[in-house]
Amino acid sequence: MKTSERESLLTAIGPEFEITRGHPLPFGATVMRGGINFSVFSSTATMVHLVLFESGRPEPVVEFPLDPRYHRTGDVWHLFTKTLNSNIEYGYRMDRSDNEAPQLHRFDQQVVLLDPYAKSLTTGFCSTGEVEKNASSTHLITVPRRCKVTDNEFDWGFEQPLNYHLADSIIYEVHVKGFTRQATVAHPGTFRGLIERIPYLQELGITAVELMPVTDFDEDLPRVNPLTGERLKNYWGYHPVSFFALKDSYASNGEPIREFKEMVKALHDAGIEVILDMVFNHTAEGDQNGPTLSFRGLDNQTYYLIDPITGDYHNYSGCGNTLNCNHPVARDLILDSLRYWVTEMHVDGFRFDLASILGRGRDGSVLANPPLLERIAADPVLANVKLIAEAWDAAGLYQVGSFPHWGRWAEWNGKFRDDVRRFVKGDDGMVSALATRLTGSADLYQGSGRAPFHSINFVTSHDGFSLADLVAYNHKHNEANGEHGRDGDNDNHSWNCGAEGPSSSAEVNRLRLIQMKNLAALLLLSQGVPMMLGGDEIGRSQGGNNNTYCHDNELNWFDWNLLEVNAELFRFFKLLIQFRKRHAALRPRTFGKDSEPNAPKISWHGVQPFQPDWSAGSHSIAMMISGEAKNDDLLIIANAHWEPLQFWLPTCRAGRRWHRFVDTSRQSPLDICEIGEESDLGSEHLQPVTARSLLVLVAKDASRP
Repeated sequence: MKTSERESLLTAIGPEFEITRGHPLPFGATVMRGGINFSVFSSTATMVHLVLFESGRPEPVVEFPLDPRYHRTGDVWHLFTKTLNSNIEYGYRMDRSDNEAPQLHRFDQQVVLLDPYAKSLTTGFCSTGEVEKNASSTHLITVPRRCKVTDNEFDWGFEQPLNYHLADSIIYEVHVKGFTRQATVAHPGTFRGLIERIPYLQELGITAVELMPVTDFDEDLPRVNPLTGERLKNYWGYHPVSFFALKDSYASNGEPIREFKEMVKALHDAGIEVILDMVFNHTAEGDQNGPTLSFRGLDNQTYYLIDPITGDYHNYSGCGNTLNCNHPVARDLILDSLRYWVTEMHVDGFRFDLASILGRGRDGSVLANPPLLERIAADPVLANVKLIAEAWDAAGLYQVGSFPHWGRWAEWNGKFRDDVRRFVKGDDGMVSALATRLTGSADLYQGSGRAPFHSINFVTSHDGFSLADLVAYNHKHNEANGEHGRDGDNDNHSWNCGAEGPSSSAEVNRLRLIQMKNLAALLLLSQGVPMMLGGDEIGRSQGGNNNTYCHDNELNWFDWNLLEVNAELFRFFKLLIQFRKRHAALRPRTFGKDSEPNAPKISWHGVQPFQPDWSAGSHSIAMMISGEAKNDDLLIIANAHWEPLQFWLPTCRAGRRWHRFVDTSRQSPLDICEIGEESDLGSEHLQPVTARSLLVLVAKDASRP
């Protein structure tokens, strides 16, 4: 051994280094008194090596073979290292001596595998340790990711979970990097950058940020933008490498765990909850042609759904592989991940990407009572967190309204999105569907014992058109994705208001603004939980691209100049959110019956009181909500017809008159009133409603706000 190698080894392990048997639990690398315990699962490997690296060095300093007679308990391999430097980096090499069924096991002794339980990973770059002449920095080379040993020490002070009732939530879906990449902040594109934008979130009034994936993911894509030649990336993050380790580039200081905790604490101090978008349905290892990073090289048959003969991967995710979520080992991994984010990172909830996959059995079949979903719902550590399912998968399984729930699971309501879009667009036969969506989608949730707040209502999300594009494009424009237009949904229920894309017509642009306000009002005034796509409130466009997953550029980055350009739209969103918080009748806890004293009463009207028109040719409806409090008497009139209508208003409670809060046909500031300053309509009972517009009235005493 060379002197330099011996010095590196002593630096890594210390002069009194010793290996003992260790413990099978907990999994991962755990700092304990006097050293570090390593534990990893593999039921099929017969040879396991722990590989140690000195930070910043590309080659390992030492490898330790684990004796299966001494360092193995059941299917868990483990050892304890005394006096090992806690800054050490590590991984595993695994192999199988008999080479039986290699298409099923897929061991590769040349690959240093990542620990599924590692809390931190390297970035994939390290120093050679040699400084070139006249150079000011050490030369960097690209190496595979490696695991880092971490501790979770952090002073949370008196921080406590906010535990808002889901019914009172207003969710804001946002990408950490895109939100602040072009912001005037000290640390753009990072957790700290998001901290700096908290005053904006407070002004808007949302109660929770739903962060698109923040765990480490593979950005590599083998394509370029055919229009520019720019390299494309997996920008959104739905290609996970780890379920524990954070994306290192989202930290400004090289300490992602600490910076993430600082962000959570700052958001909680500001009254804002944190919901994480978790991707447990597949990994970045892809199909049989993908890279071996971790799971595939550890225990392929356990972690993935595969053909038992050919070893081909079942692809219910559309991303090459499918995690074997209901295998006990994979199930425990997912539960351990969720508990980690709640106990160590203090997050408030989770949105589960393609959550229907979590209900598939070990043969890919759809289970009636999936054990994973039941365990998550009943887990005592997760008892107060928000659980939100994207209740479908990429293989055609669609469970909106029928997702196994045990009273806990809420769902992204894709039917709300489609029905509201179609009504505002002007499709025939949508009045009855709109009425159902406005009142919490009882057709989907009441029969199974759930409540309106189990419906996560949305009109737009990261996946699809932004709000501005929904009213500016009839068709997707995904040429820049390099997939020849095959990607992205073709059924968007969008309408360009008379011109495809940017328009110089004042009439077209005016109609687009009105339509955006119509959609925003129906979202934020519906019973259920509204989720808005970050940037919709300032009119952010993606140029008609409805699948911007591969663009780390202006298509996804917030242009904060839009806050000034579209100040009228931002004000509209902000006041709608304030109004929603003020009126409890918009946030019911149950579907309720007329006999229940606290349940808001709903009545339906057409151009004449109590005479709604449910016919296929109708394009308008009026919904009156009578709440427990006197100021919770509301009237929402939606006219998606291309001609104006005259509505006779139903009578208010005695001693009160209708006051106008919203009229989307009017120009700012008359489009929406400041809270408490609604415009008195006097004794007039006939109200004109402009074509393609929406009115919101509130019943108030004429002499008091």
